Amino acid sequence: MEKLPDGFKIDFSNITVNSKEKQKQKEKGENKTHRRTTKCLELSLDYEMRRGFSEQKLWDAMGGVKALKENTSYNFITAGDVDALSYLQLVLRYQKLDYCLFSTWCMGAEDILKFDQWLTDGTIKKLDAYVGEIFPGSYKIEWAMLNELYTKHKGAGRIAVFRNHSKIFAGYGNKFYFGIQTSANINTNPRTENGCITIGRHIFDFYKDYFDGIHSFVKQK
Repeated sequence: MEKLPDGFKIDFSNITVNSKEKQKQKEKGENKTHRRTTKCLELSLDYEMRRGFSEQKLWDAMGGVKALKENTSYNFITAGDVDALSYLQLVLRYQKLDYCLFSTWCMGAEDILKFDQWLTDGTIKKLDAYVGEIFPGSYKIEWAMLNELYTKHKGAGRIAVFRNHSKIFAGYGNKFYFGIQTSANINTNPRTENGCITIGRHIFDFYKDYFDGIHSFVKQK
């Protein structure tokens, strides 16, 4: 081994070891979700524009169908530009709803404001909400807003918290009953997702019967 010259030193102070623990910490930081810390009071322009774009993409995929046919399923796969609420908005193009239920793991503050808007203007008359067990603890602002929604609209429906990861809408108006299944949560998720709208009383009853039997972890205020 060759000897270093006299007086020559190597500085190791800037050399770090990329240990497994440090790598885990790095990955944890990269994957950390930033939760909302302030209440949302109105729909932003960005939200409205994104929502309009998302809904228009589904409308274009439907090819301008004038009426949704009974006992028919409409299947979609999207490339990160459509979230779950857009499917419900598509149905609302055809009719207002006497009743609707939704199931989601989580949702955004502005999505809750959108439901508030629909309940206020009569687009939806009754609404039941089913959310995942993480929602009250991990989405504190949105959870508070969802409870305030049902305090404001007394008798509109119920909130249920349980071990839930399903993404479902089901409801009816004066024209048809429907059920919607989608892989996307209600909030924005820029990933490829699938969705299906089925028209028929059978699909509505299937989901309504199931969710009616859910017992919430949290008592509604």
